[in-house]
Amino acid sequence: MTSSSSPSQDTQNFAQNYTEGLRADALMEEDVAWSHEIDGEQLDRSERAALRRVAGLSTELEDITEVEYRQLRLERVVLVGVWTSGTAQDADNSLAELAALAETAGAVVLDGVIQRRDKPDAATYIGSGKARELLDLVIESGADTVICDGELSPGQLIHLEDVVKVKVIDRTALILDIFAQHAKSREGKAQVALAQMQYMLPRLRGWGQSLSRQMGGGKGGGLATRGPGETKIETDRRRIREKMAKMRREIAEMKTGREIKRQERRRNKVPSVAIAGYTNAGKSSLLNRLTGAGVLVENSLFATLDPTVRRAETPGGRVYTLADTVGFVRHLPHHLVEAFRSTMEEVGDSDLILHVVDGSHPAPEEQLAAVREVIRDVGATHVREIVVINKADAADPLVLQRLMRIEKHSLAVSARTGQGIEELLALIDSELPRPEVEVEALVPYTHGQLVARAHSDGEVISEEHTPEGTLLKARVHQELAADLAPYAPQASATA
Repeated sequence: MTSSSSPSQDTQNFAQNYTEGLRADALMEEDVAWSHEIDGEQLDRSERAALRRVAGLSTELEDITEVEYRQLRLERVVLVGVWTSGTAQDADNSLAELAALAETAGAVVLDGVIQRRDKPDAATYIGSGKARELLDLVIESGADTVICDGELSPGQLIHLEDVVKVKVIDRTALILDIFAQHAKSREGKAQVALAQMQYMLPRLRGWGQSLSRQMGGGKGGGLATRGPGETKIETDRRRIREKMAKMRREIAEMKTGREIKRQERRRNKVPSVAIAGYTNAGKSSLLNRLTGAGVLVENSLFATLDPTVRRAETPGGRVYTLADTVGFVRHLPHHLVEAFRSTMEEVGDSDLILHVVDGSHPAPEEQLAAVREVIRDVGATHVREIVVINKADAADPLVLQRLMRIEKHSLAVSARTGQGIEELLALIDSELPRPEVEVEALVPYTHGQLVARAHSDGEVISEEHTPEGTLLKARVHQELAADLAPYAPQASATA
């Protein structure tokens, strides 16, 4: 039997169910709102399970590079110089160059001081009293490195570090560090590594001075045979000498390849021109202007170390090679001169040197003297020289006039604007060695290779095409003169 409910009861049940439904909807909306507040946007199951990148925690690679650059490269340095001779302006210029070297190596120069002395102090380079004043300056500026404008002995290095309580390096170590940063080729890296080992060998120190190896056993055995054997520092020195010997052998092998190329140029009688000069004088810019070589050009010291050889032609069509060499600097470490001797031989084996000097430099005469000292060390004083005063567009006209009055065989140019380049090319053409034999020959058209050789290896004075062949008048070398002799007009008439 089915029971029926009254309308009033149904209405009451509907109202109750409706109210509960509203309450459930409200609770659901509240749960959804709460879940949005906690979990954010609701995603599919696969998306919720995926890895999610948290914004604001990623460190970009450039940020890491910037942090490392600040912490590892940009050392805060104080410069120290000893003024022993010359004027006060000379001492200031030397310290300014040291500051440029330090900035090239990646340091921030905080301050620079100069001590007037007859000669550097044997113990602390600047004297014990001035060393304590330097300590106060280091503490006040917050520097972590002191750079001395000179080459310090191992004893001076240790004693000065003991006083100032921070790292001390000298001019030689700074230049070696710059060379190590800029060397790109295998030969350049090997030469820099050899120079660094030569410099560090007498300066090894640290724990190795006290640690020693146990001496070998003897007849008696036991404690009687125990004693100091080879110290750790002696072991390190022996290993460095072995590495240096290996490095010299590798450089000698690389030198062979360079010598073969030179011999090939000599065999073909191709004249060679070497660009030498002070660092940052504009040698690479001049090479690019003359040959379009595309060598790196940068306003910094020792931007390019590896020599670059390019083919060039004179306005008259004569072929020659143009070599860009490593830049020189005042007090260039003899370790580098010795290690880079194979590279600097490009200067000694050349037929002409373009000695580039920065006309806008405060002391260009000092640059000329420093470069000529190195040229003398590598035995290239016999090579003819043209002094190229570069950066004429930025130089003081009075300085240019003074330099050109002192240097009789000189020319002012600007590698950046092209000023004076045409005159320089004409001067190179006139200064290059000329073939020694003047010939006149009627070369048959079937022997056109002789005419081509006269153009590439000699100097063609005149050329006329006749029905019988090419009537050639030129200056050539002995070998080509012998090949052209059968076609001389006298020989033809005799035949």
